[in-house]
Amino acid sequence: MIEVKDLSKSYGSKQAVKNVSFTAHENEILGFLGPNGAGKSTTMNILTGYLSSSGGQALINGVDILEDPITAKKDIGYLPEQPPLYLDMTVMEYLNFVYDLKKCKLPRRSHLAEICSLVRISDVSKRVIRNLSKGYKQRVGLAQALVGNPKVLILDEPTVGLDPKQIIEIRTLIKKLGKNHTVILSSHILSEVQAVCDRIVVIDKGTLVANDTTENLSHNLSADHKLTVQIEGPSKEVKSLLKGIPDMVEVHVNREVEKNVTEYSLNAKEGVDVRREVFKRMAERSYPILLMRSSELTLEEIFLKLTTGDFYGNTENGGTSR
Repeated sequence: MIEVKDLSKSYGSKQAVKNVSFTAHENEILGFLGPNGAGKSTTMNILTGYLSSSGGQALINGVDILEDPITAKKDIGYLPEQPPLYLDMTVMEYLNFVYDLKKCKLPRRSHLAEICSLVRISDVSKRVIRNLSKGYKQRVGLAQALVGNPKVLILDEPTVGLDPKQIIEIRTLIKKLGKNHTVILSSHILSEVQAVCDRIVVIDKGTLVANDTTENLSHNLSADHKLTVQIEGPSKEVKSLLKGIPDMVEVHVNREVEKNVTEYSLNAKEGVDVRREVFKRMAERSYPILLMRSSELTLEEIFLKLTTGDFYGNTENGGTSR
């Protein structure tokens, strides 16, 4: 649905984006990450037609955004970080204005009513936008992006400034939209990206440094793939059972968490997943597993390692491109 091919953008001698290529597939939510100044906003502005590129292509549903911007933009709904609202209009006046601006051909009344219901602003549709809360203003911004039912949604920091309840509501809505739209989501809240997105793209210093699922990046970037478990039962017998698992390399007793509950570090052969066998053996003895946690990197650690080579004190360089 969105194809970016060797995209470049220069400002004089400074190259903000350098030969970036990635694809966002139909009905996929793609997280687009990068530190400040990485070229993320420049790339998004090229995708939405606000900027021209210096080289490469940005295709929206097969249409080059530079060669045929009018056709390409018909398939794009864009929510910038600051929603483009006219504060003196009522919500419905504003959506009617956007409907006319986009030259939408869908049945006006039913289409706008459906959008209002989807983003849950029907109850404020007659209110002046200036008097709405931050959360409702963000919903109105999302509503304008949906006018015309575009196939592609590009959302830049859609939950910035919202309270926790509003954030959860917008995240739920984005996941729902991802079932019928291709969504590119830019956010500095990495837990949000992990909760919502099917795949992530990371850009740093204008260059693509990662393009994969969080799970694959975590696995590929982790120096080891140890498993930490807390099990209730006699530690000597539990350790013996764990050591007997095929392809288990090492079982280390970390500490006694509480009476009769011990924490262990398990290190299996590379590429071997022992979780099911651990569960099976403990279940056979009725030894409850109270915790099972992988040592692989979180999205925050992945981001830091890809963009700085450092995470939580680790100074080993790292990066991946797929």
